[in-house]
Amino acid sequence: MRVFSRFQFVLAWVFLPVIAISGFAFAQGSHEKQAATAGRAVADPRLIDLSEYNQVLQRYHGKALLVTFWATWCEPCRDEYPMIVNLAKKYAPQGLAVFGVSLDEDADMNLVRHFLATNHPGFPNYRQKPGIDVDAFYEGVNPGWGGVMPQTIFYGRDGHIARYFLGAKTPEAFEDAIRLILVKTDAEENQAQQTYAER
Repeated sequence: MRVFSRFQFVLAWVFLPVIAISGFAFAQGSHEKQAATAGRAVADPRLIDLSEYNQVLQRYHGKALLVTFWATWCEPCRDEYPMIVNLAKKYAPQGLAVFGVSLDEDADMNLVRHFLATNHPGFPNYRQKPGIDVDAFYEGVNPGWGGVMPQTIFYGRDGHIARYFLGAKTPEAFEDAIRLILVKTDAEENQAQQTYAER
């Protein structure tokens, strides 16, 4: 019995420091991982009005562009957004550019941050500037838009609207519209300016 007790003591003497060091390393690794995650926190979307929206559009001239208008209070927007994130990744190698515009208010910013951090969009997001004339914003962005959400606009490489969706649409409808702006010539895109029919 005395030998066994001594053996236990030796084992404890040898292995306890190892366990302690391993525990410290694990805790240190967890802390570093949490710090790295915090460092990757999503930045608040930059505020834009109609003039600034058009300036953003100009940066994408010559590219096939999808713009999604969303808000955290819009359930169809929340349902649709992950699909757009996936489509953006899928078609980026073919030249598709994407950015989002949130219509959330200042009071919704915690929800906006959580929403973006959860969905990891991988493309820029902006937010409609509070206090602006929203009707003028809608009209300036797209004369056919009265504020229905979500709205998605597909711009051809010439910067003109080739197609737009009001309300939620199927993934197939999105892919059809994306292929349209990726492959059509400027002349064909001008002929295709219309609201896509319900699928």
